[in-house]
Amino acid sequence: MASVTAKVDFKKSLDSYRARAGEFRIVEMRPLRYLMVDGHGNPNTVQEYTDALAALYPVAYQLKFASKHELGQDYVVPPLEALWWASDMEAFTSARDKAQWEWTVMLMIPDWITPSMFDAALAKVAAKDRPVSLEKLRDEVLDEGTSVQTLHLGPYDDEATTLTELHHEFIPSHGLRMTGKHHEIYLSDPRRVIPSKLRTILRQPVKPVAGTHAIAGEQAAGSGRAARASPAHAVPLAGHQRSRCRG
Repeated sequence: MASVTAKVDFKKSLDSYRARAGEFRIVEMRPLRYLMVDGHGNPNTVQEYTDALAALYPVAYQLKFASKHELGQDYVVPPLEALWWASDMEAFTSARDKAQWEWTVMLMIPDWITPSMFDAALAKVAAKDRPVSLEKLRDEVLDEGTSVQTLHLGPYDDEATTLTELHHEFIPSHGLRMTGKHHEIYLSDPRRVIPSKLRTILRQPVKPVAGTHAIAGEQAAGSGRAARASPAHAVPLAGHQRSRCRG
């Protein structure tokens, strides 16, 4: 076993895991590696969603153990994340028609994980109790670039108001347009935290509208992909502060 360095907690070391309730913040995301599984439908009712998580976590922990024992680099498995989209994004924001949702569930993995380590983790998980969706799992880099994010406090179904403001007010008023997919980071475990206390980062990749420039001072600091996400300007949510307790 290799000599083990201090355990890395990416929630503390990466700025991309930081957000405050009641404000939008423009950040510059560097490319990050994830374990990913795609699916479709209401995550509360479709078996496909449960199967996707059942494939993600065993592989993620196999990689963590391999990293610690083979490379001497231990880390905390990061929180669950997901990309969400629909052919009509109103199905995701105002209508909340979950049957129409497409999704990708994800767990971030460190850059130092090698392809051979990934293949070995898949083989070990398959040999024990092969998850139904293991063959759907992939290792992929997500490059979101400039994005806007905020922290949602409360039940997931109460995100609609903030998402509507983000999509239809903040982004266009700052000379930006949406690109990529809606991204959520689940900082709380819904099995252990009551709905009113759930903490979820909401992120939307953006680009300047053709022929315009983002409002001065609001563009993410730095050029290119910084080693860490760079805060630019925190903007309070217009007209309201989001409640910590949503019904």
